Amino acid sequence: MTWKAAFPMYNVSAGVRAGYEALFAALLDVLRADGFRDAVELERAPVLPEFWKRPDMLLSQTCGYPYVTRLRGHVGLVATPAYAFPGCEGSDYSSAVVVRANGAIGVLADARGCVAAANDIDSHSGMNALRHAVAPLAHDGRFFGALTWSGSHRASLSLVQTGEADLAAIDCVTLGYLRREEPSSLDGLAILCHSAPAPALPFVTGAAVPQAVRQCLQGALLAPPPELANLMAALSIRAFAHCDDADYARIGALADEARACGYAQLA
Repeated sequence: MTWKAAFPMYNVSAGVRAGYEALFAALLDVLRADGFRDAVELERAPVLPEFWKRPDMLLSQTCGYPYVTRLRGHVGLVATPAYAFPGCEGSDYSSAVVVRANGAIGVLADARGCVAAANDIDSHSGMNALRHAVAPLAHDGRFFGALTWSGSHRASLSLVQTGEADLAAIDCVTLGYLRREEPSSLDGLAILCHSAPAPALPFVTGAAVPQAVRQCLQGALLAPPPELANLMAALSIRAFAHCDDADYARIGALADEARACGYAQLA
């Protein structure tokens, strides 16, 4: 078998993408040293979420919301990165609710009837976290005047900048990388507030990956050798933590809290 690997979640620049590919190359070296001899190919443009369910998927990073809603049983949790960005605490992260600087929205309640942008219906950071944040403010299942599905956090930011949307919830890790790699992409924007914290985006293996391989990868991430630790630091990853299904159940609990407010869908 030729295994596949992909790291599609934070490709905000060529430099960040290269950083994750270098991290994977170092992990593959660890596997090779442990006796792993199978062929592996890196995919740069995987079709999601289908890629995560493929029987030949070796290693990837996924969002916690699809993990909770559709991927358990198809992937195995390996380790969760603890990022060194504002809005992160340990292996938790949050979404920054972004608006135009010096605009009319001073608190979240001011966004009632405004236009929201969200990257994807399966995104925790762009959809689920925002739904949870505004649920207590919603009336009859609605809060926003309109909702635009943008396709990416970068596109959501652009919509807010141009005035086509008034607000978006952006993964704070994406914001951290953008501040470093392309600060002009955040011109004219301000952070209104942060969402409730949740476990960050986990590294996962496919269901067909042998347990010994998963354990080898997990061991390397939890106790990285110096080369791997240096690559992690370049990606602003302080460490990796082991988070289990009980930890990721917190993401489902945020969805349940929104539904309990009568706000089942972001609207």
